[in-house]
Amino acid sequence: MKKTIIVFAFSLLCIKGFGQKENEPSDFKKNEVKINALYLVLGLFDVTYERAINDESSFGTSLTFTLDDQADINTAFAISPYYRFYFGKKPVAGFYMEGFGLYQSITRENTYFYGAFTTEEVEKVKAFALGIGLGGKWYTKRNVMFEIGGGIGRNLSINSNISYTDYSRITGKIAISVGYRF
Repeated sequence: MKKTIIVFAFSLLCIKGFGQKENEPSDFKKNEVKINALYLVLGLFDVTYERAINDESSFGTSLTFTLDDQADINTAFAISPYYRFYFGKKPVAGFYMEGFGLYQSITRENTYFYGAFTTEEVEKVKAFALGIGLGGKWYTKRNVMFEIGGGIGRNLSINSNISYTDYSRITGKIAISVGYRF
């Protein structure tokens, strides 16, 4: 009987020990900063901060502004908070899906023709969109990160005197980013 009790008590201790290992927090680095290299080529500066919630999800914010007044894209300022869910085997890496919000301040130049006369008008448009995105993220052993992703969203509000026919209801974002996890 004594041997049975000892074996039973030892079994309980082993089960308890295995259970604690699953509940311990992960030891991966949870913060990340990255720069969108594609936007740099287009004349914009896009920097992102991302924080891991757990092994499978994270939240972050991208901040974009124009570096060059002659840029190919007319976004003067944009901020985009997002939530991501990852499907990779490594923590917060691999294929992901995201939901995002996007607030943009856009400078548009309109040219009007009146017979022999032309008039140019600069207009500031502010818009808010909600959307979804897909992408992939990979890490090196030294925590250098590479990411490719994109998303599409619908403009919900436009602060301007223009109509939706003059401004797209659909907006998007795309990134080829390099960064560091710390």
